[in-house]
Amino acid sequence: MNTTFVNFLNKLKHIGPSESQAGPGPSLDVGGAATHEQVYRYRKQRGVNLGCWFVLERWIADAPFAQAIPPGQSDLDVAKGPHAKEILERHWDTWITNKDFEWLAARGINAVRIPIGYYHLCGLDRSLLSGTDFHGLDNVFEGAWIRLVRAVETAQFHGIGVLLDLHSAPGKQNQDSHSGTSSSQVLFTNRSNLELTIRVLRTLLSAVRSLRSEHDPPISNVIGIELLNEPKPSSHSTLKDWYGKAIKQLRTIDPGLPIYISDCWMSDDYAHFVKSLPESTAPVCLDHHLYRCFTSEDISTPAAQHSTSLMDPNAPMPQTFARVAGILEDGGGALVVGEWSGALNPGSLQGPIDEREERARYVAAQLALFEQHCAGWFFWTYKKQYRGDQGWSFRDAVEAGVFPDRVGVYLKKNAPVHDPDRVGRKAAALERATGQHAAYWARHPGHYEHWRLSKGYDQGWEDAYRYLLHSVANQPVVSELGFRGPWKKKRVHEHGVENGFSNNLWEYEHGYVQAIRDANLDFQSAYC
Repeated sequence: MNTTFVNFLNKLKHIGPSESQAGPGPSLDVGGAATHEQVYRYRKQRGVNLGCWFVLERWIADAPFAQAIPPGQSDLDVAKGPHAKEILERHWDTWITNKDFEWLAARGINAVRIPIGYYHLCGLDRSLLSGTDFHGLDNVFEGAWIRLVRAVETAQFHGIGVLLDLHSAPGKQNQDSHSGTSSSQVLFTNRSNLELTIRVLRTLLSAVRSLRSEHDPPISNVIGIELLNEPKPSSHSTLKDWYGKAIKQLRTIDPGLPIYISDCWMSDDYAHFVKSLPESTAPVCLDHHLYRCFTSEDISTPAAQHSTSLMDPNAPMPQTFARVAGILEDGGGALVVGEWSGALNPGSLQGPIDEREERARYVAAQLALFEQHCAGWFFWTYKKQYRGDQGWSFRDAVEAGVFPDRVGVYLKKNAPVHDPDRVGRKAAALERATGQHAAYWARHPGHYEHWRLSKGYDQGWEDAYRYLLHSVANQPVVSELGFRGPWKKKRVHEHGVENGFSNNLWEYEHGYVQAIRDANLDFQSAYC
C-alpha cells in the first residue's frame, strides 16, 4: 500500500459524524461539454449488482461460510467464527477482480451496485460499531474500506460508475440475513439505530467526497449512495420522516451527489414523496426491485404470460412504470430498477417449452420496459460460486445467450465534435418539430408561445449531444443522457428566469424532451 493512500485513509478516519463543511454541489450547467462526473451520474445506467462481495449471501457463494457459527447465514455468523478476518479478506480480494470489471465493460455494462454493511465502514470510524451486533469486531472488518476504495478505482479505470448501497443497517431494516445478521428481529426503527444509520451514511458520504477532491487520481465515478436496501418498516410515515432527515443531513456534506431510496414496493406512494422533497441540485432516485418468482401468483403464471404482461403497455406493471417515471421526472427525480433477474420459478416453466428461449424472452421483455421508462437498471447478480444458473447469474445468462452479449449503443464510425452535417440535421429536425407542434395546436384555439418549444428543442438537442460525444475511460459504449428529470427541471427554470415565466412553460419542456429523443435517434442513425 503506498504512503499517499495511507495518509489519505488516516485523514478519513478523523472525519467526525458532525462534519458538515461543504461547498456548492456541481451545477448541471455544463457549457460546451459535460464533465466525467456528470456523465457518470446522469447517463443511462446499465448495470449489475456485485452481490456477495462484501455483504455475503450463502445461496450465492457458500465458501466464506465454511467456519461460520450456526446458523451460518449472515456476515455476523462468519465474523464470529474462527479465522474470520483471514476468510473475509481472502474473499474480498478474489471474488471480484480487475478481470471481472474488464469483462463487464466489454459488454456495455457501465455501472455496478455494490451492497455494503455499516460494519464495512469501521476502517473509517471504529466507533460506528459501538453498541451494535458487530461491537468488538472492528478488527475483522477494518480492511473492508481500503478494498472498497480499490473497487471504485478499478471500476473507474474501466469507465464504470459505482452505486454504493447500504444493504445492512444498524438493527437490520428487514428480516433477511443479507441485512447483516441471522436474527429475524427488525430493530432499525429504534431511535438510536435511526440516528446511527444517518451517522454511518454521513461518514460514507464524507469519505466519498474526499475521494473526489484528494485522491490521486481523483475519483469521479461514484454515481450515488442508496440509503437503505429493501426496508420493511412498521410505519411508512416513520421511514419517510427518516428519509427526509437523512437526505437533509447528507445534502450539507455534498449537495451534488444523487441519493437513492427504496420504494418498498409502493412505487406511486414513494414517487409522490420524492416529488414533495425540497429543491436540490441533485436528484433523489427511486429504486424499485422487480422479481416474478416468489409469490403464489408468480409461481402459477406461465413464463410466456410473465413476458407478455411486461410488454403490453396497457398491463398493470408497464402502466405503473410509465406513471411513476412521469411523476419522478416532473419532480426532478428518476426511476431506477436496482434489482431484477431472469429467474423464474419452476412452476412458470411447465409444459413443452424451450426453457432457455423462455428465459431470454423474459429478460428481453424486462429490458425493453426498463429502457423505455427508467434512467437505469442493475441485474441481480453478477455471478454465483457454482456455474450454470441462467436466471440469477448475469455471467451465466450472457454466456448461455439468455441475456444479450452486449447492451447499449456502440459507434461504427467517428462522431466528430464539430460536424457541419449534424448542424443541418438539427435545423431540419427543429423545423419539423416546430411545424408539427404549431399545426396540432392550431386545431385547439388558445394562447400559445410556440417559440418556447423551439428554445427547448435547441437546448435538449445540445444537452443530449454533450453526453453522446463524451468519452469515458475505457468504455466502448456511448453515454446517453438517461436522467432527464434533473436536467429538464433545471433547464425549464433557467428558461423561465431568462425569458419570463408563463403558463406556456410546458411548450419549452415538450420541446426539450422531444429533442433528447430525436438527438439520440439522429446519433444512432449517423454514427452507429
